[in-house]
Amino acid sequence: MKTDVLTHLLEHQLVSIIRGARPDDLLPIVQALHAGGIRSVEVTINSPKALAGIERLADTLGDEMMIGAGTVLDPETARAALLAGARFIISPTLNRRTIQLTKRYGAVSIPGAFTPTEILTAYEHGADIVKVFPASLGPTYFKDVKGPLPHIPLMPTGGVKLDNIRAFQQAGAAAYGLGSALVDTSTPATDEYLRQLTSKAQQFVQALASK
Repeated sequence: MKTDVLTHLLEHQLVSIIRGARPDDLLPIVQALHAGGIRSVEVTINSPKALAGIERLADTLGDEMMIGAGTVLDPETARAALLAGARFIISPTLNRRTIQLTKRYGAVSIPGAFTPTEILTAYEHGADIVKVFPASLGPTYFKDVKGPLPHIPLMPTGGVKLDNIRAFQQAGAAAYGLGSALVDTSTPATDEYLRQLTSKAQQFVQALASK
């Protein structure tokens, strides 16, 4: 199962981060993303009723969308998210025990790191992909980091936008974490917003496809 999840993430590349969504809005948001071509979503664990939301998404859309949990800071939270149905665990930081717990459950581990030393340490401890966070320094820093670490799949997150995703692609990114540049949960999930969300998702998908 883990290999299938990892293959999926590296194939589809775009991971939509959903932070702070109202519980009733979560499913419509993910359905709108799916309609736009997004195939992987991360529900941050500090969102309202996050575990219930992950479980509902996994039960409803688990065959169509890869569901993961984000902002996971410790192994206890990782276990709870995995039991709720998450198939990958993303963290903003590097916690060796969280990586180990995630791997023990056969799930994909994506810890956060920033410096070359942190990135290599995460990979040596079993990370499948390393989330480079924050990526707000831009593609140039990312390219500099990727240079001496070409064997480690890296996912820039926090600063990836429609106008720079191609530059991150050219710098060697394996996947992309998309936060408020795609989903803005402060906006009510009206029909019009959901249509706009589908359109924006399509734009991100097309940006990567037009090499």
